[in-house]
Amino acid sequence: MKRLPLDDSFKVNRNPVTLREIVLDKLRSAIMNFQLLPGDRLVERDLCDRLGVSRTSVREALRHLESEGLVEFADAKGPRVAIITLADAVDIYELRCVLEGLIVQLFTLRAKAKDIKALEKALEVNRQALKEGELQTVIDSVQGFYDVLLEGSGNHVAATQLRQLQARISYLRATSVSQENRRGASNQEMERMVEAIKGGDPLVAHQACVDHVRAAATVALDYLKRQQEETGAIPEITQPIALKEPRIGR
Repeated sequence: MKRLPLDDSFKVNRNPVTLREIVLDKLRSAIMNFQLLPGDRLVERDLCDRLGVSRTSVREALRHLESEGLVEFADAKGPRVAIITLADAVDIYELRCVLEGLIVQLFTLRAKAKDIKALEKALEVNRQALKEGELQTVIDSVQGFYDVLLEGSGNHVAATQLRQLQARISYLRATSVSQENRRGASNQEMERMVEAIKGGDPLVAHQACVDHVRAAATVALDYLKRQQEETGAIPEITQPIALKEPRIGR
């Protein structure tokens, strides 16, 4: 994966009310956009100079990113961009299969007409983002699609669990959709999910969601294996069992 340069847009325009949030967003975006790569040392002094802010602001942002799993304080040398290992990625994708499959199944059963309309709109936004080709816009559009699913599923505990993993999920998502062989397929898979939801079949919708996650995993895990010079076969993502539930009225 080619490193992108840090340009002038990385610098923060000061606003005391939102300074912490801006610094956090700048650093998170730099990681998501591969301007900062896994294993890169995050030297506070350098970041302060680049961002044009105090060490306190940088330190707070790094600690927040640590809680998201994007930064790690691995040794005495200080913080670095977290390295998501192949094993970590497999665990995350398996959990996604279970939780997102459940979310889609519940959305199919519980969503109202306005929720389905919002999902169709989010799918179109993703389609347009893919045409434009800007990575961050694509990632944001996919997250918007899932936000509609989370809200319409009615299961706030499952939604909370997924949101706690959101940063690492988004990073792996960026890893997969940044590959040319993934982008078109991703939207087609999401379209199959929407069609199954509109058809009112929770089991078909569940399977479409699981297929989507596993397809993304195949691309991302292959990339991570090559980057981390892992040997042996890529672990297979276990497919969850969809339990048939009685239909509830919309």
